Amino acid sequence: MRVQLQVDGAPERAADHARELAALGVDGIFTFEGPHDVFLPLMVAAGVTDVDLMTNVAIAGPRSPLHLAHTAYDLQCYSRGRFRLGLGSQIKVHIEKRYGAQWARPAEKMAETVQAIKAVFACWEGHAPLDFRGRHFTHTLMPPNFNPGPNPYGPPPVLMGALGPIMTRTAAQVADGLLVMPFHSAQHFQQRTAVAIDEGLHRAGRTRDDLEIIAQAMVAVGRTDEELAAAINGVATLIAFYGSTPAYVPVLETEGWGELQPRLNVMSKVGDYPAMRALITDDMVRTIGVVGTPEECAAEIGRRFGAYASEVCCYFPAYKPNPENLADLVTALHRIP
Repeated sequence: MRVQLQVDGAPERAADHARELAALGVDGIFTFEGPHDVFLPLMVAAGVTDVDLMTNVAIAGPRSPLHLAHTAYDLQCYSRGRFRLGLGSQIKVHIEKRYGAQWARPAEKMAETVQAIKAVFACWEGHAPLDFRGRHFTHTLMPPNFNPGPNPYGPPPVLMGALGPIMTRTAAQVADGLLVMPFHSAQHFQQRTAVAIDEGLHRAGRTRDDLEIIAQAMVAVGRTDEELAAAINGVATLIAFYGSTPAYVPVLETEGWGELQPRLNVMSKVGDYPAMRALITDDMVRTIGVVGTPEECAAEIGRRFGAYASEVCCYFPAYKPNPENLADLVTALHRIP
């Protein structure tokens, strides 16, 4: 199984961290759109490593498909064909109150974004005039002086992050790949995500070969009791944060923990994060996250996702794993077919 790890998003630290991750033997690195820009660190990393690069994810809603196409094209050129554009929708409150943009029909808009980017790429490749007309976006003008021409490494793949059945089904219909959200359990993946993937592929007349599926996991890895305690606490903290959002209720409901979300939501609004963390049990961490030695974590990731995914993005929230454990985890994951 191929392995991707998250690179530090601060541009002044990205180069050194990218080198460190590459030295562990990872296949790729990704960025998360948090306190820093999601594209700039990958530009830095592209110049100092030869691993794959991916946004995971760039928030699509506030951005024009043309802006995304230009940035993806340039990163694909600079990295010599190692870039993948991962897109996500975010949730309404963030789109409206953080990004200052409009929220409307997220799955439909995400599908149009992917389709519009691909229409722009097709125009630049010389396959068709630019004539995309959708409900949310219209792109019909591409004068020669704004057209960079065919990408020497081919257009970069466009992936979508998804959790719910509608967004997952949409990704399976229109995207080159699906980024399975890290707030997941084995049961939710089998009962809802896998079903939605197959439905989307069927609707579009596609097969599994047409969709790259990338698993994602919150990993609490360690060999000593002290390492595992810190790792479990970090993953539990992120589970509490994710769990306070209504969009993640289906995962909790699948495991019989649906009543937890409203409590977490109330606490999040007053900033009572310690109380939120206290509600997350070790059983929840092991069900939604992945816990154990590097070898145990790799085996669990393979058990959950191996039938669908040949690649995984690993998160280590709010704690810093021992580099030797990280190297062992990468090695163990590479042994999974």
